[in-house]
Amino acid sequence: MTAVPQPSRSTIPATPQNSALSRLKARRKRWLDVHLWLGVSLGFLLSIYGITGSFLVFYAEIDEWLHPELLVVEQPAGAQYRPLAEIFAAGKTVMPPNAKHIFSVYPRNAEAAFKLRYQFPTTDTENERWIVGVNPYTAQVTGKMLLTRSGDWLPATFIDCVFELHYALLIPSEDISAVIVGVSAALLIISTLTGLIVWWPLTGHWRNALTFKAKAGKVRFNYDLHKTSGFYTLLVMLPVLFSGIYMVLPHNVVPVLELFSPVTYRYWFQSQPPYPNAPAIGMDQAVAIAFKQYPQGRPHWIYGAAEPTKTYTVCQDGVDAPGSILQRRCTVIDRYSGKILDLDDPSLLTATAGEIFTHWQWPLHSGQAFGMTGRILVFITGLACPVLFVTGVIRWRQKAATRRKRKG
Repeated sequence: MTAVPQPSRSTIPATPQNSALSRLKARRKRWLDVHLWLGVSLGFLLSIYGITGSFLVFYAEIDEWLHPELLVVEQPAGAQYRPLAEIFAAGKTVMPPNAKHIFSVYPRNAEAAFKLRYQFPTTDTENERWIVGVNPYTAQVTGKMLLTRSGDWLPATFIDCVFELHYALLIPSEDISAVIVGVSAALLIISTLTGLIVWWPLTGHWRNALTFKAKAGKVRFNYDLHKTSGFYTLLVMLPVLFSGIYMVLPHNVVPVLELFSPVTYRYWFQSQPPYPNAPAIGMDQAVAIAFKQYPQGRPHWIYGAAEPTKTYTVCQDGVDAPGSILQRRCTVIDRYSGKILDLDDPSLLTATAGEIFTHWQWPLHSGQAFGMTGRILVFITGLACPVLFVTGVIRWRQKAATRRKRKG
């Protein structure tokens, strides 16, 4: 009996399924090249953004740990906060007469001090920024500390160094740093999405794609660490990267958003002086106006109106509204009339989709949107960034070594 010859694998007729799979694999190879070169060229920046971002998730706690004599107070039994006017007046007593009160941070808990930021000129072209701590129960100054001095490359405190590295890469020019950070973040979004395409199991082996291979060697372990780190941080990585672009390049992002929905950007509002050298209301009065709008809200950040056309902005937490997950509201106030110019409030019936979307950006970026759980997720995602970079570089070198061996 004559044996029927079996066709070799190379002569098996192509099926529609095999042809489709071949096309997908060829397409994935092109995306792999994009992912590779974006990752190798921008991975170091991603690592910087990630590590510094993880620090900044808990910046208040770290700052208090580093400077307890300035930022931590003891709560007397049954004591209440002194009036804001007294607290702000106390801060002025340790600053030069020409110092401008530019920002305040309300105590985050019963053991925290008020943090008042001031800026004043030291020469015609240079200025300094200082922080003053004030005990909320006694209105007494706990101390003061230099933050930044114009002309110095590095800020004077650890947390301010981390902030500058995260948002500006320590580049002196704000315009240049914003473009570099924003564009690199946009390219990293593309890198993340191409990573998802490359990771996607074309043959349906989802378990292999989502887990580590048991008893694998170093090469496979590195590959599994890279793909799982990328996949499990994806849902946090994408909104954090986009919100970072929004915060450093709002003048570019907002017009794009307005193609889909109107957006009111609260930082663009200006105060209108009724006449030259008109007196301005105090920061404590601005907070009182915000309290009338949101009496249940707890102040957090208070932006001072340091220039003639600047506005006061009072951001409050704990404002509950039906159907609204976020409890943060910001009130923009004219520094002369006390008129409310804008309410950054997604629960308003007049809030557009664009305004609701932009309202979510800082809470998502910081993790505050979902409380401590959200902060921990952002913290872990930040730490995953250098892991992705290092494992990606190792994977690239491993494949390059394999190609050299084949050619040899």
